Amino acid sequence: MILVLICYHQQPNSTRHFFLHTMKHPSKPWKPLTTNCCTIQNQTIFGNLKPSSSDISNDIAQLPNSFHWMSFSDLGHFSSIRSNEDQIAKSFASDLYDFQLSDLRAITQNFSNSFWQGEGGFGTVHKGYIDANLRPGLKAQPVAVKILNVQGLQGHREWLAEVIFLGQLRHKNLVKLIGYCYEDEERLLIYEFMPRGSLENHLFRRKTSLPWATRLKITIGAAKGLAFLHAAKNPVIFRDFKTSNILLDSDFTAKLSDFGLARLVSEGSKSHVTTRVWGNYGYAAPEYISKGHLTTKSDVYSFGVVLIELLTGRRAIDKKRPKTEQNLVDWSKPYLSNSKRLRCIMDPRLVGQYSVKGAKEMALLALQCTSLNPKDRPRIQTAVETLENLQKFKDMAVTYGHWPQCARNGASNKAGEDVVTTQLEQ
Repeated sequence: MILVLICYHQQPNSTRHFFLHTMKHPSKPWKPLTTNCCTIQNQTIFGNLKPSSSDISNDIAQLPNSFHWMSFSDLGHFSSIRSNEDQIAKSFASDLYDFQLSDLRAITQNFSNSFWQGEGGFGTVHKGYIDANLRPGLKAQPVAVKILNVQGLQGHREWLAEVIFLGQLRHKNLVKLIGYCYEDEERLLIYEFMPRGSLENHLFRRKTSLPWATRLKITIGAAKGLAFLHAAKNPVIFRDFKTSNILLDSDFTAKLSDFGLARLVSEGSKSHVTTRVWGNYGYAAPEYISKGHLTTKSDVYSFGVVLIELLTGRRAIDKKRPKTEQNLVDWSKPYLSNSKRLRCIMDPRLVGQYSVKGAKEMALLALQCTSLNPKDRPRIQTAVETLENLQKFKDMAVTYGHWPQCARNGASNKAGEDVVTTQLEQ
């Protein structure tokens, strides 16, 4: 078996450098849980980061002045090497709580089905309740406990990435990681509980519709989360921006979650090129899919896709629709570029309760964000400023004669056909 030894070297400028070395070890094999662990050969894998404050608005928090990162460019390339996750976690996430498995069993009633919240590629999520006596300084609160699926392909990588990134990042539009558990073969993460769930659930799984003002608030919050990540001297590329990774607190404040695929742009580089393409096809930028080229503009493309989902109430990819309508970006572009046709694809569940000018400006922004040429896409901070300006518009479509919707040459919107029919009959 191959083990990874971890050494720390103190430099005169107090920047810690982190090196990984390998050696043979005769002990019994480690179980599949630790495949795809992270390794970097013959190079420093974290250093200081400083924010470019001139590019950050007053409303967006800055990264810490001294900020340590691990590079994930070689994640999963050396499946036979095991990192010492516990030491890494404690080094990069000193502000996090290190929970015991028995603690987490207690607060979730042994991961009871009644506490089950959902399941993803990483594993299952259960709700739990922490009391003030569990850890000194930890307040009583509900939490979300994510359990690694030991058979998953990305679970281990994601666990370590989440601990490293969210162990250091703090922003009101990023979900807060409270702690982690590393015990035997178990890997768990403990987050603040987000009572409103995901944006995906509200857009596509519930009968009640999100009001226009709430959609706009969520969009602005999510954009600010991305802007915070992109504002550093060495930007963080989220790489998995989609509706299911936008979580909502009790007042619908958006927070980005799931940093397992996040990447750091190396110093002096304008792009981060990866040889593996991860994420969802409908959200991934075309240059990333075709060439593996990953930049902050890749996140901007994904953000544009979410904008179109918020406008139309449709999924990025929907195989249940007619073939010409399955890819949301391709289908919607002719409508987005024409203000008169835009009303034809607006989410019918809004029932005309949306700003005509606001929808037009959001559609134009979505077009820019989903441009095939990354250079034509705006910076995410520009998108934040554009969206904030839309909050002043009060020209509701139903008042200004832009509702009911127009005919769309046979295009269907299954989620809202009943609503449209009802409006036309009135």
